[in-house]
Amino acid sequence: MATNPGLFTEWPWKKLGNFKYLLLAPWVAHGGYLAATKGWRAADVGYLAILPSLLLRVLHNQVWITVSRVQNARSRRQIVDRGIEFEQVDRERNWDDQILLSGILLYLGALYVPGGQHLPLWRADGFLLIALLHAGPVEFIYYWFHRALHHHFLYTRYHSHHHASIVTEPITSVIHPFAELVAYELLFAIPLISCALSGTASILAFEIYVLYIDFMNNMGHCNFELVPNWLFKWFPPLKYLMYTPSFHSLHHTQFRTNYSLFMPFYDYIYNTMDKSSDKLYEKSLKGKEETVDVVHLTHLTSLQSIYHMRPGFAEYASKPYTSKWYMRMMWPVSWLSMVLTWTYGSSFTVERNVMKKLKMQSWAIPRYSFHYGLTWEKEAINNLIEKAICEADEKGAKVVSLGLLNQAHNLNGNGELYLQKYPKLGVRLVDGTSLAAAVVVNSIPHGTDQVVLAGNISKVARAVAAALCKKNVKVVMTNKQDYHFLKPNMPVDAADNFVFSKTATAKVWLLGEGLDASEQFKAQKGTQFIPYSQLPPRMVRKDSCTYSTTPAMAVPKTLQNVHSCENWLPRRVMSAWRIAGMVHALEGWNDHECGDIVLDMEKVWSAAILHGFRPVAQV
Repeated sequence: MATNPGLFTEWPWKKLGNFKYLLLAPWVAHGGYLAATKGWRAADVGYLAILPSLLLRVLHNQVWITVSRVQNARSRRQIVDRGIEFEQVDRERNWDDQILLSGILLYLGALYVPGGQHLPLWRADGFLLIALLHAGPVEFIYYWFHRALHHHFLYTRYHSHHHASIVTEPITSVIHPFAELVAYELLFAIPLISCALSGTASILAFEIYVLYIDFMNNMGHCNFELVPNWLFKWFPPLKYLMYTPSFHSLHHTQFRTNYSLFMPFYDYIYNTMDKSSDKLYEKSLKGKEETVDVVHLTHLTSLQSIYHMRPGFAEYASKPYTSKWYMRMMWPVSWLSMVLTWTYGSSFTVERNVMKKLKMQSWAIPRYSFHYGLTWEKEAINNLIEKAICEADEKGAKVVSLGLLNQAHNLNGNGELYLQKYPKLGVRLVDGTSLAAAVVVNSIPHGTDQVVLAGNISKVARAVAAALCKKNVKVVMTNKQDYHFLKPNMPVDAADNFVFSKTATAKVWLLGEGLDASEQFKAQKGTQFIPYSQLPPRMVRKDSCTYSTTPAMAVPKTLQNVHSCENWLPRRVMSAWRIAGMVHALEGWNDHECGDIVLDMEKVWSAAILHGFRPVAQV
């Protein structure tokens, strides 16, 4: 919102939520009716093409969002080297409103503007007229209108909303108050209406112009330089006819320079071009060496999780992951993504964070959770993880943390496989067991004297059980086979606190993976379920029972560029396994934590608290 909102800043359909798309329903239904009654040949093709055109624009913008986020995660050609936060994502989530407004205006124009009906597929003279009118009146009027918007009166009431995003994303380009965007739409309509009135309009000319506006808008706000220098050497005047992402980024950091729409020509004429434009362009194009201190290896979970990752849908990624019914309609795309990731032979960067002087990246192994349960995928997955570890080592990373199933014991022995293969590995491998176990232990309510340990026995389960027994808390297991398997791992001086019982009356249950949902119904009402697993258990109890998150902690404000949720965890909350790698690097510890190695839980917990990480409240 602008600092001092003026008239008509709110979008009129804001309260409709996702039902706003129904505003187009009358015209879409009307077009279908005409096609059904008159036939496709007799119907107005231009009128019918408006809806496909709008869908194409949505896809076009989403491609820009994904590419931009992938490039900025890698940071090589990033222009403004700063992060964004959830506040910006929330402010920019209505980027499709501009497309909806354009659709309404296009439908009205196709019905009521003279010459806007039954357009031919192509007319070269109309396309030339659009190009001339854009380069002349549109660019000229926009330049002066834009300068006026930076006057204090209009800036505080309207344009400041757009400039709240100093670090831009492609969709930042259309984030404006309603009144301001209506003015832009009327401005861009000048070439289209002129073509229609002169009888030179055509479907392709209109579509190319609209896509041109979207392309240039997205490119100018993508925050990475992609326009090659040879273009300007091959055709020097292009410097005045096309801006670059670095050129427009200066407008968001300096505010009083580089006002032009897409053609810097007017900034040169009126002496408002930022003097550092060429220097920043050269610097951004050259890029910088990609450095990283901590790499967190994660992977895709369910088929829909591809949309939840940071390069996916911005709004979806900014909320804890849950399966959405409308995402299921995209199953062909989801299955295609599975095929593509299955054939992709390397991890890929999905997120970049900075904490103090520590540079961190999250790399995703191109496999879904169900792949980790396939015997014939074991070797391929280990090769992918091994390749990622070696790459991180070559880049000078200090720590690689193994997240989710990348550290499964039946896959690689909690990472021990890689140490055996590379005994002189420079990067430290961290499976995060000590911090994950510490989070579980410290999540148990004070005064608890008995807990139930249920689920598959993992390295974290062993560490938790041993720590609780030392604290004189009785740990009860209802599975006899698991009890006898875990019993030898208990401290000798506290072994009496580890017991087997077919019935359990404890009000705290520690849940691992592989637990049958029916087992949860053996717990009493009011039981608190605390997972120690990487993946969350099914929440089958709908009574007074409560469920905690999987082991995780809230991150401090010093951790920057956090604007997506890690899987199912709340905002600014990260898994203990991921945080463990950060703490390991911040403390400068030189030990590995993988295989059978477990670090001092109290030491790791204290270090995490010291660096500002905090326990997560129960959900």
